[in-house]
Amino acid sequence: MIEYISRHYDDLLEALGEHLALVGITFVLSLVFAAILVVLCHYSKTLGNILVNVFSVIYSIPSLALFALLIPITGLGEVSAIIVLVIYSQYLLLRNFLTGLNEVDPALLEAATGMGMTKMQVLLKIRIPLAKGALFAGIRLTIVATIGIATIAASINAGGLGQILFDGLRTMNTPKIVWGSIFAALLAIFADLILIIAEKLLGEPHGKRRKEI
Repeated sequence: MIEYISRHYDDLLEALGEHLALVGITFVLSLVFAAILVVLCHYSKTLGNILVNVFSVIYSIPSLALFALLIPITGLGEVSAIIVLVIYSQYLLLRNFLTGLNEVDPALLEAATGMGMTKMQVLLKIRIPLAKGALFAGIRLTIVATIGIATIAASINAGGLGQILFDGLRTMNTPKIVWGSIFAALLAIFADLILIIAEKLLGEPHGKRRKEI
């Protein structure tokens, strides 16, 4: 085990870099698409319910099957992997985002509307700040899930830590299997911790202001 990592640490670091790039690109694209869909759903609850149901059905499809469906269209590699990962992310993001936004106290929304705020102003200035916990929960779930599914994406030549893991399974190389799994698990745990810290830091100013008052 130790001998493997001392000899092949460069391969592990390269795979880790590829994995981070895949997850990073997916996360940015997912947030952009989710933000657009949330705005649309803000004007139509029916559309929101339809989209959540549609994405929940897609999310239930095994990732390998969805990868296979895209291969004839977009081919092997990162493009197919990113498309699938972005689609999967929409369910987790939309479900948590819409739940958090819809749970805001209706009395506050009525007061904001009575003050002359538009729907977009209510969304940006009232709903989103008050739904911060749910928004971060959705982001954390999405990041962890994306890291895991991105590992499977190595089966279509998307690279990443899954490449180390699948190579180990194919050649029955135990150190490769173990280190590939450890790096993927640690990456998910580390990413989740960073987001927890970020959520606490972003929430601190409000707490400090209350104490000062």
